[in-house]
Amino acid sequence: MALLHFLLVYDLNRRELLEQETYDDAEEAAAAYADAEAKYRGRDDLEVVLVGADSIETIRRTHAHYFDKSGTVSPYLPA
Repeated sequence: MALLHFLLVYDLNRRELLEQETYDDAEEAAAAYADAEAKYRGRDDLEVVLVGADSIETIRRTHAHYFDKSGTVSPYLPA
């Protein structure tokens, strides 16, 4: 299965995912990440991340705190 790239913009204060984009091209994903970093530069209340996986379901497991308003860490990660 091909690697997909997921650009996530997360509001730390509201514990809410503001943006989610999917890319199958690494260069396009990196460019979108750079654009998002520039757009939100200086915003300490936001996280901009680019992660790769086989599916959004994997990202929802490994990075659950971006999708769950409780802010809890994924139970799939070691303690």
